[in-house]
Amino acid sequence: MDYQFKEIEQKWQKFWADNQTFKAESNSEKPKYYVLDMFPYPSGAGLHVGHPLGYIASDIFSRYKRLKGFNVLHPMGYDSFGLPAEQYAIQTGQHPAITTEANIATYRRQLDQIGFSFDWSREVRTSEPSYYKWTQWIFMQLFNSWYNIENDKAEDISTLIEKFNASGSADVKAVCDEDVKSFLPSDWATFTEEEKQEELLKYRLTYLRESTVNWCPALGTVLANDEIKDGFSERGGFPVEQKKMMQWSMRITAYADRLLQGLDTIDWPEPIKEMQRNWIGKSVGASVKFQVEGNDKQIEVFTTRVDTIFGVSYLVLAPEHEWVAELTTAEQKQDIQNYISQTKKKSELDRMADTKTVSGAFTGTYVINPVSGERVQLWIADYVLAGYGTGAVMGVPSGDQRDWLFATHFNLPIIQILDAQQDIETQADPTKEGKYINSGFINGLTYKEAVPFLNNWLEEKKAGKAKVNFRQRDAIFGRQRYWGEPIPVYFKDGLPYLVKEEELPLILPEIDKYLPTETGEPPLARAENWTPKDGDHYELSTMPGWAGSSWYWYRYMDANNNNDFASKEAIEYWKAVDLYIGGSEHATGHLLYSRFWNKFLKDLGYTKEEEPFKKLINQGMIQGRSNFVYRINDENGKPTNTYVSAGLRKDYKTTALHVDVNIVENDTLDLNKFKTWREEYSNAEFILEGGKYICGVEVEKMSKSKFNVVNPDDLIERYGADTLRMYEMFLGPLEQSKPWNTNGIEGVFKFLRKFWRLFHNEAWEFTVSDAEPTKAELKSLHKIIKKVQDDIERFSFNTSVSSFMIAVNELTDLKSNKRSILQDMVVILSPYAPHICEELWIQLGNEAGTLSYAEFPIFNPEHLVEDEFAYPVSVNGKMKMNLNLSLTLAQPEVEAILLANEQFQKFLDGKAPKKIIFVKGKIINVVI
Repeated sequence: MDYQFKEIEQKWQKFWADNQTFKAESNSEKPKYYVLDMFPYPSGAGLHVGHPLGYIASDIFSRYKRLKGFNVLHPMGYDSFGLPAEQYAIQTGQHPAITTEANIATYRRQLDQIGFSFDWSREVRTSEPSYYKWTQWIFMQLFNSWYNIENDKAEDISTLIEKFNASGSADVKAVCDEDVKSFLPSDWATFTEEEKQEELLKYRLTYLRESTVNWCPALGTVLANDEIKDGFSERGGFPVEQKKMMQWSMRITAYADRLLQGLDTIDWPEPIKEMQRNWIGKSVGASVKFQVEGNDKQIEVFTTRVDTIFGVSYLVLAPEHEWVAELTTAEQKQDIQNYISQTKKKSELDRMADTKTVSGAFTGTYVINPVSGERVQLWIADYVLAGYGTGAVMGVPSGDQRDWLFATHFNLPIIQILDAQQDIETQADPTKEGKYINSGFINGLTYKEAVPFLNNWLEEKKAGKAKVNFRQRDAIFGRQRYWGEPIPVYFKDGLPYLVKEEELPLILPEIDKYLPTETGEPPLARAENWTPKDGDHYELSTMPGWAGSSWYWYRYMDANNNNDFASKEAIEYWKAVDLYIGGSEHATGHLLYSRFWNKFLKDLGYTKEEEPFKKLINQGMIQGRSNFVYRINDENGKPTNTYVSAGLRKDYKTTALHVDVNIVENDTLDLNKFKTWREEYSNAEFILEGGKYICGVEVEKMSKSKFNVVNPDDLIERYGADTLRMYEMFLGPLEQSKPWNTNGIEGVFKFLRKFWRLFHNEAWEFTVSDAEPTKAELKSLHKIIKKVQDDIERFSFNTSVSSFMIAVNELTDLKSNKRSILQDMVVILSPYAPHICEELWIQLGNEAGTLSYAEFPIFNPEHLVEDEFAYPVSVNGKMKMNLNLSLTLAQPEVEAILLANEQFQKFLDGKAPKKIIFVKGKIINVVI
C-alpha cells in the first residue's frame, strides 16, 4: 500500500500515549539527559507553524539521545497564569481558568498531532493549586532568608536574629536596605515585636517597600518593562505612567556578582550572556556625599570617575526621588511639578533610550561639593532613574557628553579638569590621560594616582568611599491582577506575616469581577469571606508572570510529589537541564530570574547545582510570507472591483491588499476561494497572466492582521506531521530567522514517499531482501550515519534533511531493498520522521514500541574508504568511456585490463597504442 500518512500517524500517536513510551524513570543505570523547552503560554489562537520550531528541534535531539543510550527526560507543561486570560475575563466575565483550560486543550491536541516524545505524565500547569503551592512555598523561604555577605550565600533569617541578640547590628554584613538601624544587643532586646519585624523586613530576600512602577490605569495593574512599548501597554495600547506604590520586591541584587560569574560557566549564546552582563551592569567606583545647603540631608552619588569630582557643575536627582518635594524652593515648585507630570508619561525604557532630548528643571536648591566646597545647583532630569544606584547623578560636562549637552542647554559651567582634554567648547572629552588641573589638591596627579588618593581622602573625611555598584535593581514582585499566584502573606497592624506552611496552597478566591475595586484596590479585594485566621487581611496583589517559570524545571523532575517541590533523590539524579531551547526575548527576564531562584535554592541546600541550564539554544523566528492581490483604482483613485495579476500591475494604478495565504498555492490565487473568503470580494473580476492570478509576495512578521498565519493543522491534514517536522528543519539553520514558504513542503513529502517506496515493490507490497548489502549500499548508509550523527550533535538539523534526500536517491538508484541497510536507515531517520519509521520498523519484523530505544547505528569508516575508481578513459584527449578498476592496481595491470576490454578495442580502430598515460585515482589517457 502507498504511504498512508494519516492512518500511520494517528496509529502511532495513540500507541505512544497508551503505552507511555516516553515516560522517563528517575533512577536508571543509563546516563541521564534532560532536554527542556521553554513552556508556552497557552493563548486562544493556538499554534502557528512558527511556534513548534524549537519543539521539533528538541524532540529530534531527545529521540536521538535515547537511541544513543541515554535516559532522557523531555517534559512539557504550560505557563498558564497571565494577563491575556485576565483581559478576556474582564471583557466577557468568563473565569480565566475556563479560558485557560480551553486554550490548553487546543495546544495539547496540536502538540500531540506533531508527534512529540514528551513525557506527559510530568505535565505541569503554573495555575494549578498543586503547582503554585510550591511557588508560594519558595516565596516563603525567600521571606525567611537574608544574604550573608561574609559567607556569600543566603541563610535562614534565624541566623540574623542570633547575630542581633549576640552583638547587635555592628558585625552584620548583609545585603539590605540603606536605612537599616545601628543598635546594640541590649537595644534589640527592648524592641517591640513590631519594631523587630520592621527591621527584619529591611534584610529579607523578599520585602515590601515603596517603589516606582509602571502603572497602567486602564488595565489597573503594574506592568513589567517588556510589557510596554513607547509609553503604552503592549496589550491594549493604553497609556502607562510612573507611579510610587508599596510593592513586594525580590532582592536579586544580592546575587549580582554570582549571576555575573556564573555566565562564564555555562554554554549559552554570547549575545544572551552579554545582555545579562549589561543588565547587571557591574561598575567599580566611589560613593560620594554632597551636603544639601541649609539642610541636614546629604545626597549620595555613585560615580565610576571619582577623579572628575572637581569638575562637577551641577547635581541631578531623579524626578521621582523621595526628597524632590522637600528640596524644591517655593519659586521653583510649579516648574518642578510640571516636569514631574511630564516625566510620568514616559516609561523607564523610553527614558533610558532617549539620549538626544535634553530636559530638566532646577529645584532652586544648592549642594556643597565635598572636595572643593563649591556651591552646585541641584536639578531634576528624566535621564536619572530613582531605582538605579542612588537616584542621583553628578554632572561633569567636560568629561561626559550627556552632561555636556545638559550644561550647554541650561548654560551651566563646563570646567576643564585634565590638561589633555581638548575642544571641550564643542564636545566632552572623557580622556583619562594627562594631569589634573582646576582640581584642588589632586592638581598635577595622573588618573592612576588620583583615584586611590581621592578614595582615601573621602573615607577619612567620611564624605564617601570606594564602592562596587550594580545597575541591576531588585525585582518588583507584585501585580495588581487577579489571574496569578496569591502571595502567602497576611497583614497585622500594617506588617506582613507569612501564612502557616500547612495552609498552603493559599487558593485564588472567586470574585464577581476581574477589575480593581471602585476605590482602586486590586481585584482580590472583591473576594468575599477570604480572610486569614490571624491578622487583618491577605495580601491583595498576586505574583508576577515570572514566578511560576522561575523553578518549573525542578517540578518536572518529580511532578506528582505532594510533600516536596521535588524529592532529594529526583533532584540528585536529574541535577540540571542539559539542553534548554527557547526564545532570546527572555534574556533579562525569565532566564535571569530562573538563575537567581536556582542559586537561592542551592544556598538553602534544596538543590545541588549553581546554574539551572547548562546549554541554551535560541531558535530563530519563522517569519510570515505574505501574499497580496492588487486592486485597480479608477482615474479618480476610487477602488474598482477588478484585481490585476502581479506581473501586469505596472500598467494600472493599484492598491496592494493582503490576502489569506491559505487560499494561495505557489503564489497562485484560488479565484473561487478568494470570492468566498470575504463578502466584499464575491463579485471580483480578474486580469490574469497565462490564465493564472499571480500574487505579490513580502516577508513580514506572522500575524492574523496580515492573513499570513499558517496553521500546522492544515499542513498536517495535507502532508502529515512527519513532513511538517522535516520541512521546518529544512527551512534553514535552527538559530537563524527565516521566512515560511509553504511552496517547498511538497518536496519533503515526496522524499518520505520515496523512502517508503524503498521497502515496497511496484504493487506496493512490502518486499525486503535478507541478502548481503553491496559496497555501494554500505557506503551510502555509513555516509548518512556519520552525517546525521555529526549534524545532530551540533544542532545542524537542516543539513541532515538534505543528506537524507541524497541517501534515499542513492539507495533508489541502487535498487536497494536489503534489510540490513533499510533497518538502519529507519533508526537514523526516526528522530526526524518518527511515525513513518515506527510503521516500517514493525513491518521489518520488530516489536512495536522498541524503535525509540533501539541502538543508533555505529559508523564504520572502512565503508567510506574507496577501493575502486571509475577511471575516465580518453583516446587522443577525447573522453570515450569509464572503466571501474581497483585502486590497488599498478600501471602494467591497468594496461593489461584496458587492452583486454572489448568496448575499448572498438575505439582503437585496430591500431596499437603509442603511449598510455595513467594517473592513479584520476585518469587514463591513450595516445594512438
